[in-house]
Amino acid sequence: MITVNLRPDLKRKRARKSFAGSLDGLRGLGSKIKDPLLLVAVLAWVGVLGWLGVVFVGTARELSALTPQLEQSRAENKRFKAFLAEKRRQETVRDSLVAQISTIRTVDGDRYIWPHLLDEVTRALPAYTWLVDIGSSVPVAPTPAPAAAPGAPAAGTKADTAAPKAPPPVQFELNGRTVDIQAYTKFLRQLEASPWITDVLPVSAQTVVEKDRPVTAFIIRATFRMADSAYIKTVPLSQSVR
Repeated sequence: MITVNLRPDLKRKRARKSFAGSLDGLRGLGSKIKDPLLLVAVLAWVGVLGWLGVVFVGTARELSALTPQLEQSRAENKRFKAFLAEKRRQETVRDSLVAQISTIRTVDGDRYIWPHLLDEVTRALPAYTWLVDIGSSVPVAPTPAPAAAPGAPAAGTKADTAAPKAPPPVQFELNGRTVDIQAYTKFLRQLEASPWITDVLPVSAQTVVEKDRPVTAFIIRATFRMADSAYIKTVPLSQSVR
């Protein structure tokens, strides 16, 4: 449908009248407000409200941007709390096991000294050489402990309790016989090579007659020591029950 405006100046006149009315209203408002301080206060309040609006919008935008980071931080906090709780539980189990192992080592510290000692002496004994007697000698005086450094944990603390205690040193004497003096020197070398025996000292070696046969009677003094863990071998203990 086509419409034809037969009075084109009517819209222009209305627009001019509305614009003129607005100008008249502003002039009338200016004439009504006779106190300039009131106008300044109104403008100040308008500026403050505008600034508050801008700040509110910016804060809301920043809050919406930080919300995902907050959720991620909460999730990491929960994860680290669970990790720390599990770590404390594992440390409690570890401390309990260390205390039990320390107690067992304290009880069994010197139980297997003589089995190790007899095994090493038997392994080092050469051919045509035999032992007449083996026994403990004068006990070795314990070495005094060094003075604790400043700041080091005192004796009886957790660090001192957890440390394994080595068995006390045992000094022993070997009384034997041999028909070959070279076997005697070989026996000394093999005893010195043992990781369980130290301070091998030949006390005496003399020729005696036993059963109408000359032999070399010797006495050797040595000290038992705990070998390094690399020399300790464990084997499973099995027992058949019928």
